[in-house]
Amino acid sequence: MGTYSQSQATTTGWSIRVKGTVQGVGFRPTVFTLANQLGISGKVINDGDGVLIEAFAPKATLEAFIQAIREKSPPLARIESITYKEITYKELEDTCVIATRTIPTSFAIDTSKSSTVATNIAADAATCQACLSEIFCQSNRRYRYPFTNCTHCGPRLSIIKAIPYDRAMTSMAAFPMCPDCESEYQNPKDRRFHAQPNACRVCGPKVWLEDKWGIEHASEHEAIDAIEAAANLLIRGEIVAIKGIGGFHLACAATNDKAVATLRQRKKRFEKPFALMARDLDLIKRYCLVSAAEESLLKSHEAPIVLLEQKKVVTREKLSDAVAPKQTTLGFMLPYSPLHHLLLQNLNIPIVLTSGNLSEEPQCTDNDEAKEYLAQIADFFLLHDRAIVNRLDDSVVRAAKDNSFEVLRRARGYAPTPIKLPPGFESAPEVLALGAELKNTFCLLQDNRAIMSQHMGDLEEAKTYSDYQKNLELYQNCFRFKAMRIAIDYHPEYLSSKLGRNLLAEIDPVQHHHAHIASCLADNGWPLEAGPVIGVALDGLGYGMDDSYWGGEFLLADYGSFERIATFRPVALLGGAKAMREPWRNAYAHIVTAIGWQNYFEQYAELELTKYFQTKPLATYDAMLKSKQNAPLASSCGRLFDAVAAAIGVCRAEMSYEGQAAIELEALVSSNALEEGEDQQAYPFVIENLGKKLPYIDSKSMWQALLSDLRLGTAPPVMATRFHQGLAKVIIAMVEQLSSGHDNGLSTVALSGGVFQNRILLELVKSDLTKKSYRVLTHRQVPTNDGGISLGQAVISAAGQIEKKERSHVSWHTWASR
Repeated sequence: MGTYSQSQATTTGWSIRVKGTVQGVGFRPTVFTLANQLGISGKVINDGDGVLIEAFAPKATLEAFIQAIREKSPPLARIESITYKEITYKELEDTCVIATRTIPTSFAIDTSKSSTVATNIAADAATCQACLSEIFCQSNRRYRYPFTNCTHCGPRLSIIKAIPYDRAMTSMAAFPMCPDCESEYQNPKDRRFHAQPNACRVCGPKVWLEDKWGIEHASEHEAIDAIEAAANLLIRGEIVAIKGIGGFHLACAATNDKAVATLRQRKKRFEKPFALMARDLDLIKRYCLVSAAEESLLKSHEAPIVLLEQKKVVTREKLSDAVAPKQTTLGFMLPYSPLHHLLLQNLNIPIVLTSGNLSEEPQCTDNDEAKEYLAQIADFFLLHDRAIVNRLDDSVVRAAKDNSFEVLRRARGYAPTPIKLPPGFESAPEVLALGAELKNTFCLLQDNRAIMSQHMGDLEEAKTYSDYQKNLELYQNCFRFKAMRIAIDYHPEYLSSKLGRNLLAEIDPVQHHHAHIASCLADNGWPLEAGPVIGVALDGLGYGMDDSYWGGEFLLADYGSFERIATFRPVALLGGAKAMREPWRNAYAHIVTAIGWQNYFEQYAELELTKYFQTKPLATYDAMLKSKQNAPLASSCGRLFDAVAAAIGVCRAEMSYEGQAAIELEALVSSNALEEGEDQQAYPFVIENLGKKLPYIDSKSMWQALLSDLRLGTAPPVMATRFHQGLAKVIIAMVEQLSSGHDNGLSTVALSGGVFQNRILLELVKSDLTKKSYRVLTHRQVPTNDGGISLGQAVISAAGQIEKKERSHVSWHTWASR
């Protein structure tokens, strides 16, 4: 059958389907502009599958059109695929404005159509340069307007209620556009053409300043507007709660010791480092070393918090020591909304910008909620009336030595940008993976992509768990998602696991460390049929298949299965959950396990560490260790870090935030010793191979060397360095032993788990394995910590279903051929 009859015999009609992040990013206006430049007629619409284009022109022109779409797509667009087919006689009748088989004479943007959703929701994006110029131009109608945006920047996920992404489906529906904004919105040549959050001070959201008693102090209409007044308050030493894009922040001057200390005391965040925001890059460079890769991250449209190395000497406006106690890095970000740019315009110092909550609770998002919960923390509130639909924390990233980067917390700017599934997962069913207990995210597998939620937090906190359930419902509604399987953590007491069992009968429990490795594989696009790798999963705790606690695991793993092939020597968690908060418990348990208390006391009675132990009821703890009552064994590498930190005296009594001991131990490491390769005094570990038992890493010799250094008065930075070097060497040695002992040899290693947030350890292990010709896979798009677990759970569940389907297919053919 021909395409259609018509006078221009050379004209062809193509129906072009574009999938990916192509709604809410100025994609249709770009298509409109390109079509007009090339003389193409037809139309473009948004629908549930993405963007659909009907284009009429000579074939060569249409080919150039598709190439131009690929090359000139808007900055926030992410094209996953472009496909096309010719339009037939019947389709021409159905699609043309006049059903007489005549081709349209112009190109139009048509209204959105609602259908089964297979498109993406764009992530929130930092203010573009064009909008920034407008808010600082006195003759522009958006001068100092804090909600200025266009199709290249502004809120997306934070305001969306459903898709397709149109204004009616967002919290901007409450603000009808004025004639000027409407004119921009309807003009295909304007960069605000179909910009859904488009607004100005005439028709859009308003900002105002209140004190904690609810008395309004300034609005945007006064000589000193609310934002300028808030900046003056920060300079004066006040604490201001600021409603941002995805939630409230608490701000104070980062150079003001009293203000920072007061914020810590009121927020009950006593030692965990604060995030910082600075007006521009030059101001950040006053305090930190910034590489080209780090500069690119800071200035990107994702605008994350970037972890940067502190300068050793700062000549002026020194930051308060309380900003990041005992740290060698600072977490800086640049302003990412017009409100932030206006706030920091005249501030020559950085500000603390930390989440607006009590420690470990989710950010406040609602004005009334913030005034209720933050009134005991903030002195003033900078508020606005645009509703935040979806809470979004700031993302945290870190640049690697090879100029790549790794995401440590995936939230604003990155979520919910989908991750394309590796080859082999094309037929994956719709899977909902509910994630872990801590640093939770959840994940939807749909249409050959993984849609990961923003960082949720720790589900043990009631408000976080409630927010988690709300977001689960929102994502499933937005994507019209109906799970065929639910993947959960193997731990029976995780709240996410319990919820999963109540949601659906088709449940796939997934072992925690297998999920870590599968997440790393998917993050790197490892094909389904590529075979197993050696997975090194090091973290605090995960529930093992033998009903014990794991945390230092070497796995032979692919998506479909895993085998535990080596581990760390299990050591008791003295006091159970208390061992995760009080590092000294781990030090005592490790030392007693390694050399025994009597032997230790005879050799090291004079140590300050010994005197500390003697302040505890050791007879009771010895009985617990002997009986294993409230002292379960765990092969946890994370607890080993806690033990070493406590022994050295870095963080001994109690941690005020998760991972504090390990983070402070890493911060002690001597970069000079590492750069010069001084590992001859690295603390020794031993690999034990006992018959048919799993090979395991034993730390006995490490403890003897460390305790000897303590007795000699060796400097803590030297000891921390030797520990990191020794641990890296034994991990590499274990990988070499395991790969050489495998029948086919294994040359690919995947590194995952929260311990590999430790940059020193990660780079030592990765660089040395690479030198030994191993291919090393590490995380990039999703966190190596439990924030990446949901992706691993999802692909493991999907792989199981794909394998089951293939087996069924083979069995049917075998039966049919009889």
